[in-house]
Amino acid sequence: MIYQNTKILSHEKLEDKICVVVGTRPGIIKMSPIIRELSKRKIPFFILHTGQHYSYEMDRKFFEDLGLPDAKHHLPPCRDGSLHGEQTAHMLMGIEHVLLKERPRLVLVCGDANTNLAGALAARKLHIEVGHVESGLRSHDWRMPEEHNRVIIDHISEYLFAPTRQAKENLIKDNVKGKIYVTGNTVVDALLEHIEIAKKRSNILQQLKLNKDEFILITFHREENVDFPEVLTNILKGLKLVGNELNIPLIFPIHPRTQKRIKGFNLVSLLESVPNLKVIKPVGYLDFLTLLNNARLVLTDSGGIQEESCILRVPCVTLRENTERQETVLVGANTISGTKPENVLKTVINSLNKKRDWPNPFGDGKAAKRVIDAIEGKPVNEWSFDI
Repeated sequence: MIYQNTKILSHEKLEDKICVVVGTRPGIIKMSPIIRELSKRKIPFFILHTGQHYSYEMDRKFFEDLGLPDAKHHLPPCRDGSLHGEQTAHMLMGIEHVLLKERPRLVLVCGDANTNLAGALAARKLHIEVGHVESGLRSHDWRMPEEHNRVIIDHISEYLFAPTRQAKENLIKDNVKGKIYVTGNTVVDALLEHIEIAKKRSNILQQLKLNKDEFILITFHREENVDFPEVLTNILKGLKLVGNELNIPLIFPIHPRTQKRIKGFNLVSLLESVPNLKVIKPVGYLDFLTLLNNARLVLTDSGGIQEESCILRVPCVTLRENTERQETVLVGANTISGTKPENVLKTVINSLNKKRDWPNPFGDGKAAKRVIDAIEGKPVNEWSFDI
């Protein structure tokens, strides 16, 4: 029995099961191979959804596309527009109540969203062990809330699943206390599992009347880009320069946050003035994989899409001043453009004719197996790649 005033859980009160925390699009994707591996090995687990992403397009559609079981616990959605502290506190309270009820021996989080910080903190406070999938990433840009989150999570985790040797080196430099395993990135597992399914099931190219290598894909949503009117204006001006220079469709599945900011900052007319731009609603995983796999180039500020485009050998232009996915730059898949319009155009033009022969630094599709091997105390044949 867990008493109402219990603040921590002793080891003997924990049950032999694992809590998998999700709450955002990339987290759902990257945890899907782990969920499948747990199911395959018949290891008791449950999914806890924090409610951070709550729309059908950004959430439920990904569960359907990935064939995942429903979350056993789904917290109420975070208030639209809530600040980081409020959002994290809201999820932290809900997660803590679930963990007190379920008493898992381990909580797995993946990445750097507020969802994962809340999950890791709730577990840590209750003396439940934490495993951080995709640990060790560093942008060294303290303006980014994701940077705060990933550093904190790494320092309170017992298991640190680094996708690359570079990530492991970052963890060693930061003097983390947990055990480090180089597993590769589960995004590779997910992509390899679903790219052929996407080819068979997605008809997004036909819907949008697109041909392979004859369009550019665009995504951006990070707050350092869209929450500041001058930066968002620069990005849209950069897209306008690209549209004027290149007679090629620009496909923009617009994130709800980006759409809200464009409207709020009175930038709708600027968006509508971009030549060849087609704004569409967010799409599911299979449709997005199809768009990305067939694009001539992708412009993004998403870390996950930097990885996915690198794996699929689609040139990437990153609309940021830095990246925590340095491997993508080092192998030649990705170029950092910043957000100044002229730099965006110059980087796009220089990237269009890249040879798509770079190696994949992120793994061999066995990351989830390595993660679960480590959790079960089995020997881990670590992922090795030298740039």
